[in-house]
Amino acid sequence: MADEEKLRQYLKKATGELQRTARKLQEAELRDSEPIAIVGMSCRFPPDLRSAEDLWRFVSGEGDGISAFPEDRGWGTVSVPGGAGATPEPSARQGGFVAGADRFDAEFFGIGENEALAMDPQQRLLLETAWEAVEHAGLDPAGLRGTLTGVYAGLSYCHYAGGPQAALPAGVEDQLIVGGAPSTASGRVSYVLGLRGPAISIDTACSSSLVAMHLACQGLRRGDCELALAGGVTIMATPDVILEFGRRGALAADGRCKPFASAADGMGFGEGAGLLVLERLSEARRNGRSVLAVIRGSAVNQDGATNGMTSPSRAAQEAVIRQALASAGLTPDQVDAVEGHGTGTPLGDSIEAEALIATYGENRPAGRPLRLGSVKSNIGHTQTASGVASVIKTVMSMRAGTHPRTLHIDRPSGYVDWSDGTVELTTESVPWAAAGRPPRAGGGAGGVSGPHPPPLPGAAAAAGGPGPPPPRRRVCPLGPRAGPPPPRGGAGARPPPPHGGRACPPSVSAAPTRT
Repeated sequence: MADEEKLRQYLKKATGELQRTARKLQEAELRDSEPIAIVGMSCRFPPDLRSAEDLWRFVSGEGDGISAFPEDRGWGTVSVPGGAGATPEPSARQGGFVAGADRFDAEFFGIGENEALAMDPQQRLLLETAWEAVEHAGLDPAGLRGTLTGVYAGLSYCHYAGGPQAALPAGVEDQLIVGGAPSTASGRVSYVLGLRGPAISIDTACSSSLVAMHLACQGLRRGDCELALAGGVTIMATPDVILEFGRRGALAADGRCKPFASAADGMGFGEGAGLLVLERLSEARRNGRSVLAVIRGSAVNQDGATNGMTSPSRAAQEAVIRQALASAGLTPDQVDAVEGHGTGTPLGDSIEAEALIATYGENRPAGRPLRLGSVKSNIGHTQTASGVASVIKTVMSMRAGTHPRTLHIDRPSGYVDWSDGTVELTTESVPWAAAGRPPRAGGGAGGVSGPHPPPLPGAAAAAGGPGPPPPRRRVCPLGPRAGPPPPRGGAGARPPPPHGGRACPPSVSAAPTRT
């Protein structure tokens, strides 16, 4: 009898241990697949868009942000040499440029004059958009000091520190190494805000900001950080990338992207910066955040060997879309729209569209095609900031219940078979189809020999939830202010400087590089 009692006690203990182990495994599985909440957003995009609300008003109003070269960067007169395949010069003198990229309120961030002058303009914009994104989330940036907050920033070429120093005052050149280092871009945000989470700078070319979000979501789920800033930035310190692509005949004649269109004739380059504040959904709810949307899943892959380093693979794109859908726990017919890469190149756009039709076209209900568009038709191809631009546009579109028109589409590309009607270009503004559930969308971006698009299927905050937050305070103006400044931050915020930001030249010449 004693042995039987011992056996019963042993089995009871073992059963309890098994139950506890099962609970822990279930909790780990739920944590690994938990949706990530977008609780704050900030941006700078052409021509002078300074918030997610600005971007939405511009896109929904069918704004066109493409213009001639800016006059405040010292680029002077540039031209594209002639030769076989050269693009006519006017296309190489157009783009989407961020206004006031040479302005920075260094004193507000506690940065000295020479250090500010040595900083790549991309670092300056990341600082400003980081502060504004945190405030947009309803948080005090000064209150994040010492917290496990991560910074995941996408950026590519850094021309600012590579050219002659004649344009900068004496004494500045000693700080150019740090001021122009890509690794410093994320690290500077962490340093200035006192953040203790990962600080990672990412270069996968034009997919960089979406890869940054992908890694940030992984970091949040694994516990590497409790809050994350994720996005990307591109500011062209020189016109070299535009001129080089112009020489290669890769630019649109009018400098405008015509996504998935028959008239597509090349890219139109742009600039921008955007950051999202991300948090695990359970924590966002516990902390009372206003959830703007959630990221349910994502994926990243590579083309492998294709016809060339810059040639995309339809098979790889189909594979990564299916991986992202599986990560999100969704079927293709449960996604309503995709914000495409859509740069306006006939080859790249046709491969992307065919991959979307092959995947999202499966088992779609009649009369509910996948809506396809691209914000690049409004602001140009903003390169390492293009993915975050797409996400911000998509979040605002879901919350407004409207698919905005994609510009410059004469008719759908003749290189794509659109005949089954499962995917349609959004050539006119249309309401989001009611589906008895929150709206869902995907997005993607590809890079030159970089990962293929990490689509981000997401769901907006539930109907009846909190609406978009009120317009946030502009805490770091890029230019002189008129009248008294608006109030800054919360407790612990630095007082505003008594004057506007000093001009920090964003341009010194450098050798051409790839994008």
